[in-house]
Amino acid sequence: MIKKIFFASFTLFFLNNYVQCQSSFVDYQKGFSRVSQAFSNREDSLKKQVAAKKLLWPLRNIYIRSFKYNSELEVWARNSKTDSFSFFKKYKICALAGTMGPKRMEGDYQVPEGFYYINDFNANSNYHLSLGLNYPNPADKLLSDAMRPGGDIYIHGSCVTVGCIPIMDAQIEELYVLSTYAKAAGQEFIPVHIFPAKYREKASAAYLDKFIETEPNLKDFENNLRKMYDFFEDNRRLPVVAVSEKGKYVFY
Repeated sequence: MIKKIFFASFTLFFLNNYVQCQSSFVDYQKGFSRVSQAFSNREDSLKKQVAAKKLLWPLRNIYIRSFKYNSELEVWARNSKTDSFSFFKKYKICALAGTMGPKRMEGDYQVPEGFYYINDFNANSNYHLSLGLNYPNPADKLLSDAMRPGGDIYIHGSCVTVGCIPIMDAQIEELYVLSTYAKAAGQEFIPVHIFPAKYREKASAAYLDKFIETEPNLKDFENNLRKMYDFFEDNRRLPVVAVSEKGKYVFY
């Protein structure tokens, strides 16, 4: 009986602390005026959009993917880690920098390509609100300029860019709210995958193939990215991503 009481008490303690951690991150973010305003501006609309997709509010697990050629950023969601992802919505990327291919050094104006996650919530961004990506990731560190790989890559508002992913202010407010709730629900690593184009769309694939003809050294890299794209398209799930000694993505 004592063991049962102890276990029940410990479970209740853990759940109470978990709920407090969830709410504390949302409350912390709302302590910033722009974020508080974003919640006021967007939360009611987002609740309706989520309900229309037959998902649970707030979204607990999200996946973001971006396509350079298509100038689109997609948001996918699922109710639990055991579910497959469902398409939620997409945003127009409203400014472009660089070309197809990965980022390899500071000042090249390239938007990275590869597999990242959100590692910064910047409520005081110069670009309204912004969500930072963990560029350079382990693959980038192996393949990019060792001394000056670059950094400070964000999804942000204000519709300007020198190598980030810009969307409109209203859209970054939505994405910031969604990401805040997902992190508060325990999603420590919100994946953001950046592709050159949608490989299964005819115009996108044709453009990428033509570009690779002029840059044949990118062929293996882009084909490697396509494996993740194809896996997700076929399964609506994400594999585990690792990096080989040569900086190549490996999937499990």
